[in-house]
Amino acid sequence: MNVQLTLTFLILGATIFAFVTNKIRADLVAIVSLLAFVIMDILTPVEALAGFSNSVVLMIAGLFVVGAGILRTGLAGMAGQLLLKWSGNSELKLFVLLLIIVGSVGAFMSNTGTVALMMPIVVSIAISMKVSPSKFLLPLSYVASLSGLMTLIASPTNLIVSQLLVDRGYNKLGFFEVTPIGIVGMIAGITYLVLVRNILLPNDQNRTQSNEGYKLSPKKIIKQYDLNNRLFKISVPEESPIIETSLAELKLPAKYMLCMMKIHRKSQEGINLLPMTYQEMAGPTSVIHAKDELYVQGEIEDIHRFVEDYHLEMQGLVEGEADELVSKHLGIAEVLLTPNSSFINETVSSLGFREKYNLNIIGINRKGGYKLQDMVSHKLKFGDAILVQGAWDEILLLARETQDVVVVGQPKEHASVAAATGKAGIAGIIMLFMIILMAFEIFPAVISVMIGAVLMILTGCLRNMEDAYSNMNFESIVLVAAMLPMATALEKTGGMTILSDGIINALGGFGPYGVLIGIYILTAIFGQFISNTATAVLFAPIAMSAAIAIEVSPTTFMIAVAVAASMAFATPIASPTNALVMTAGGYKFMDFVRIGIPLQIIMFIVMMIAIPFFFPF
Repeated sequence: MNVQLTLTFLILGATIFAFVTNKIRADLVAIVSLLAFVIMDILTPVEALAGFSNSVVLMIAGLFVVGAGILRTGLAGMAGQLLLKWSGNSELKLFVLLLIIVGSVGAFMSNTGTVALMMPIVVSIAISMKVSPSKFLLPLSYVASLSGLMTLIASPTNLIVSQLLVDRGYNKLGFFEVTPIGIVGMIAGITYLVLVRNILLPNDQNRTQSNEGYKLSPKKIIKQYDLNNRLFKISVPEESPIIETSLAELKLPAKYMLCMMKIHRKSQEGINLLPMTYQEMAGPTSVIHAKDELYVQGEIEDIHRFVEDYHLEMQGLVEGEADELVSKHLGIAEVLLTPNSSFINETVSSLGFREKYNLNIIGINRKGGYKLQDMVSHKLKFGDAILVQGAWDEILLLARETQDVVVVGQPKEHASVAAATGKAGIAGIIMLFMIILMAFEIFPAVISVMIGAVLMILTGCLRNMEDAYSNMNFESIVLVAAMLPMATALEKTGGMTILSDGIINALGGFGPYGVLIGIYILTAIFGQFISNTATAVLFAPIAMSAAIAIEVSPTTFMIAVAVAASMAFATPIASPTNALVMTAGGYKFMDFVRIGIPLQIIMFIVMMIAIPFFFPF
């Protein structure tokens, strides 16, 4: 064994050990390994960096954007909620429907995204049915992993093995080529989970943790501050003396204890064949025009005084305050005063908050007591929470650039969701269009995915490019890009040949079937301790070499690697989805072992029949 081959195996062994111990982030481990190959002169810099230009890496990045668009617009949530309603009060029907929904959604989204999407829905429905969510969350994770076998884009492992086939001169996998395997796996997995749901799955309601943690959504804020029944719409007739008056001159907070939230105004641009309106954030410089619709918050008595003094027309109480206060451009958020905040001991009026930050203060929370009236003379104290309203961009700017307050919750997340509201149909059309492009191979798969990702941004399913980038899981992207050259190192040093020959020598006497079993088992074992992506990157080239050596179809062995790498059931670290549900469901390590190992064995038996049947040697 030459020096470079020895060094390659040492780096490979250290990489796997670091993955298994999980003490260092997986992407950092992969980058360190990549650098080690260059420093040891095993790979040239060009070879080491080739993974970052690989089409698989770009495709995975694009799929994160497409999946985010589906999530943001509520498309997947709408489909899930609709189907879940069909379950009625039947726990068994709910269980089966849930798993079918997860399998269907997961065919076009990452398994992590699928679980993150469905988990809050599942927990809330389970609690409403007085059933422990822990009976649902682990099956949710398992079926999300199985859904990775439904389409080419459902899992990075499929993309990795397909690209390797192309690199070696073979036909790539079609979009639905793995679907028969996925359907068989889904049927077997759901059947097993249905049979053991009352035997092996925990059913202790006390074990379940909060399904979402503390996420202060705009709707929750409105409920906590009891803002409902306080927002009124007022129209401005042409004879009103308020016309051409600025809000700064009106002094609504001081004079009437009211806060003007926004103004709806008819557009004066273009040819008004249709009545076009737009809304603007109400600020000190806002000037009232005739026929404006003013959205004003306060007590009904104060509203009536304001209307009478300026000869305005009362349109009435606004129904659905959450929808009016939260839109594509406008939102609300709660902010906390920091210990050294310059706002402490200042009154709301002296802060000039609207002038400085272009945001309205519409409520104050002091130790659970909510103050919504006469706030202008109210002195702020450390520990106070202020409810602000205005443009999402201004709220995000406040979160980034002001050290006097800390914005609670996830304003960027809520802004993105608000921006995509009502565009579920558009997201569905884009997803279908992308699938058609890939299925009929009109463009290379990576181009089809990029078209889908760009359309998600251009149509507003994602708020902007920043939103698109923030939804990319760069850990996964860098991990794949940095791990791909490892196969090049193994091939250059002869390590690939040694590993594949070892499997052939040990199991070759049993024919191609024996070698297939060996590769599947080794891949599945490693997949319990390192990510499915890293597992596929490591074992796909070994399986390819073994298939070529015994002169059988490499596609069969590639499918086996993709399938085995996705079967991550026996440990909570085997998959991000397992880690997600472990906390939310209050599971213990042995829950995964007790439920996952039998499923692992069943799927091994099923797949050793299904893979050679659909992909003969």
